[in-house]
Formats: sequence, structure tokens, C-alpha cells
Amino acid sequence: MQHRTIGTSDLKVAPLVFGGNVFGWTADERTSFSILDAFVDHGLNFIDTADVYSAWVEGHQGGESERIIGKWLKESGKRDKVVLATKVGMLSTRPGLSAANIEAAVNDSLKRLKTDYIDVYFSHLDDEKTALDETLAAYQALIQAGKVRVVGASNYTGPRLAAALAVSRDQRLPVYQILQPEYNLYDRAGYEDDLEPVVMEHKVSVVTYFSLASGFLSGKYRSKADTERRARGSRVEKYLNDRGMRIVDALVKVANRHDTAPATIALAWLIARPSVTAPIASATSVKQLESLAEATRISLEPEDISTLNEASDTA
Repeated sequence: MQHRTIGTSDLKVAPLVFGGNVFGWTADERTSFSILDAFVDHGLNFIDTADVYSAWVEGHQGGESERIIGKWLKESGKRDKVVLATKVGMLSTRPGLSAANIEAAVNDSLKRLKTDYIDVYFSHLDDEKTALDETLAAYQALIQAGKVRVVGASNYTGPRLAAALAVSRDQRLPVYQILQPEYNLYDRAGYEDDLEPVVMEHKVSVVTYFSLASGFLSGKYRSKADTERRARGSRVEKYLNDRGMRIVDALVKVANRHDTAPATIALAWLIARPSVTAPIASATSVKQLESLAEATRISLEPEDISTLNEASDTA
């Protein structure tokens, strides 16, 4: 499997990221451990989580995903086999990107993850109340202390990302080497029009979230009835329209050509995008993981990509 480099760093990752938001939410501890073991066994190595996962669940405080990953790292001894990413800024008890909050949040995350360092530390949400140079200087201190290797940005606009990159350049502060935007076959315009030109110009790596549009691009949702009693059902309803069905039909068509699943093709389309380093995707069973991992072994033909692009065209 060909690995890809994060920005200008020495971190090399497989072209698929596991999204750890499911750990402690829709995947219990033992299931999470088996998924993580299988993930590494497939030759994959990039795991993404956040301090806020899964604070949205009743009775949760945040940090649940990090604790499960940390326990797995300790029990498995596989810390050196993975590139580990987490985030700061969205947890209600650790909000924003001030220097003081970043210092407190990273120490909390390190403790939960049972590790001495975080490979990729993301600003989870742009904080316009905090000066960009304050945030980046805080990251510089963490890098110098050996607590963080690379920093990234999530949920930034193109202009704000460009502004942060300019501050890094002008003040010789750490550079956002990687961006985490929402991007998938359905949600294309926000990334392609606003962010893609910036990342291409500045050689910023990209890992996409909602890569399967909350599961819609798996093809299992065809009507509102299909969303009932599902953890992410409420997030899928907005895709249940003519364009959404056209995209799913195209995914099924291409999947049949390759004798695979629509979700696998949706991820393969992202992997084939020149500006994308790797899509983020989650699984709640080893069987689901195997379907996702297959995306790294599929080479889409130009005809396949054209079929998918035409179906998802917003014009």
C-alpha cells in the first residue's frame, strides 16, 4: 500500500483514516479494540479522534473515545504502529484556542490517550476571538516540548486558513500541515470552491470528515423510513432528494463494475482526488471495516470517476 506524506512533515499515512467518534458511542470497548486491531492488521495506520467525542451522548462528558484508544494502545503495545490525531477547541469544558486552554486540553488528552505525544493535533473549530499568532505560538511550545509533532486545522474557511498560513510564515510559527474539512460526493462545493485552491497552493494535506455523508453514501438509506431508529438517522434526511438518489444510483453502478459495496466506491472516489490525502471513515464492526479498507485497493477508471462526478454535479 502506497503511503502519503502529511504536508512537509516526515509523517507517512495510509490513504484511509479511521474516525474514532464511534468509540464509546456506537462501538463499546471490546468491539472498539477488535476494530482497531483489524485496522492495523490491514496495513492502515492513521486514527483520528477528539476530546469532545462523545459528549453529545446522554451521560457522557467527552473524552470517551480518547480513553478507549488509550486503553487499547496500552494493552496492545501498538503505539509505534499508528499515527494518532486528536483535537482541541469544541469540548464545552475546554473551549476555544487560547494558549491557556490548549495547554490544559493537550495534557488532558495525553492522559486519556496514555501516550507521551500526539502525532497530529487539530484546531477543531476556528476561534476568531483568539489571535492566530497566540494559537500558533501555543502549538510551537507543545512541539518544542515533544508533546505534539504536527498541527492541523478543522472547520476553517479558505480565507481563515490562508490567513493562518500567512501568520505562520511571517512570524516563523508552526504551519497547519493538514486540513480536516467536510467533503464527500454529495457535499462538494464548500471544499472545492473555497478550500481546495488554498490547500493546493500551499501543499496542505487533507483528510475529509463525513466522507460517507453520515452513512448515506453506503446506499442503505432510500427513504425516511430507513433512517428510523438509527444513531445517525436524523443527519441523513437532508440527502433524501433527487440528487442524493442519483448519486447513490451511480455508486451502485460503479460498485457493481468492481464487485464491491457503494461505500467502498465513495471512499475510493475521495482517495483518487488529487488534493485529498485520505478520507476519514468509521466502522462499528470488523466486517464493516473490511469493506472500508477495500477502498485502498481499488483503482477507479476515468469512466468511473466521470460517472460519479456527473451524478453529483450541482449545476
